[in-house]
Amino acid sequence: MSGGLMAGEGARRAVPLPAETNMAAQHGRAARTAIMAYLQGRARSFDVPLDLEGQPGFRVKVWKVLQSIPYGRVRSYGWVARKVGKPRAARAIGGACGANPVPLLVPCHRVIAGDGSLGGFSGGLSSKKRLLKLEGAI
Repeated sequence: MSGGLMAGEGARRAVPLPAETNMAAQHGRAARTAIMAYLQGRARSFDVPLDLEGQPGFRVKVWKVLQSIPYGRVRSYGWVARKVGKPRAARAIGGACGANPVPLLVPCHRVIAGDGSLGGFSGGLSSKKRLLKLEGAI
């Protein structure tokens, strides 16, 4: 039976997978394809559904702002803080970036320090620098 799991060798019936599992697999494949295209310089944005349910509201607000930063551009932690209505929360923005579960799909690498230095990145500064070079931002 296609779309199901067998209980083991010699099993007599298939157990259908829930539609949610199939959908999650489809989204996973779509994300992989989008990320590969991005890393090969063939894509500048991602049209992959993200499920951020259960995440704190402040982080979700920050991540939505990050998704608005265009390919090849950078913004400061302070800029993001102002956009979420918390102009004095630049450090909290850094915390939200560090907690980002999907750093390429929600492009926290495009956020830099107010003095123009790279700031931090959950994938390491060398990765951040490579991504920004790929995008032509530095």
